[in-house]
Amino acid sequence: MAATDRTKVRSRRFRAMLWTLVVIVAGAVLFPTAGYLITGLGPAQAQVANDTNQRANFWRAVRGGNEGYSAVRGPETGTLINNGGQNWRQLRDGPVATYGGWLVFGTLIVIMLFYAFRGRVDIEKPRSGRSVPRWNRAERIMHWYTATLFIILAITGLSLLFGRVVLVPLLGLQGNAGWAAFAMSVHNYVGPFFTIGVLAILISWVRHNIPSGTDLKWFAAGGGFKPGAHPSADKANAGEKVWFWIVVLVGLVAVCVTGLILDFPIFGQTRADMQLSNLIHGVASLIWIAVFLGHAYVGTLGTEGALEGMTTGRVSSEWAEQHHDIWYDKVKHLEQIEQPEVSGRAIPTGGGG
Repeated sequence: MAATDRTKVRSRRFRAMLWTLVVIVAGAVLFPTAGYLITGLGPAQAQVANDTNQRANFWRAVRGGNEGYSAVRGPETGTLINNGGQNWRQLRDGPVATYGGWLVFGTLIVIMLFYAFRGRVDIEKPRSGRSVPRWNRAERIMHWYTATLFIILAITGLSLLFGRVVLVPLLGLQGNAGWAAFAMSVHNYVGPFFTIGVLAILISWVRHNIPSGTDLKWFAAGGGFKPGAHPSADKANAGEKVWFWIVVLVGLVAVCVTGLILDFPIFGQTRADMQLSNLIHGVASLIWIAVFLGHAYVGTLGTEGALEGMTTGRVSSEWAEQHHDIWYDKVKHLEQIEQPEVSGRAIPTGGGG
């Protein structure tokens, strides 16, 4: 088959895959919402309360927060029912789930469209075999430890938030209940260990992510995604710095702190505190997941050679010079070149820079 024919076949396959994924995801989001449309068009089923009904008056007073006797000990002693729970549920299952779901879904669509039109950012110079060290073993372990726990927390958290809409039709009520119990346990136990990883990232990499004057120039040049553009950057470019501070400010401050409040309700938190923490936790987590998708795309499919730094610890000299020229000038004296294989092994030797 000629090269042009193979290119056309790959192009058709990619378009088919793209539209199939769009239809599947759109259906998963839109079909469950049809019930809201049908309900909204149907007749109202409101029921007017009867003021002479003493039972209704009793529960109306209970929901009003009037104090009485309860066996609960702690900040809310005497409160039989906290009506804030209904308000929390409406916010969580309404605006948070709706807009947050569209945020994550929209981010996926934008990434797919960007890749379809821009494609991968390739290393422009031919690879010479030379490489420079980028991340040491401890940094790579810390990164993959935190990234793995992040993915586990994202999967379990999203399934808890969208389980009623997405999973109940697939698993049934009992199946979803079993998964939800398992997912909640995993989420609660993994969360504190994940927080340790985020703290380690903050301490280890904050020195690389201090804003500098080159950051604005990096953004003005399109971050290296414009063909032929090679904005200067140190070890962390402006985009990586934005991701780092989102991890710190949105991830650590908002998600991890509220997660610990929810995980350990033993410090005098009221139900109102827990409800507010849960809403902040959900909103911040959805923002974090959306930005993570962009970070994962740029570091894998979107940029040739970027993932090598986190898998092998080294990156090609050509990649370093193209994307991080300021940092490359500092480390090019550490270059090594991979020699041809001898007896099945590649022998690295020192090289000048």
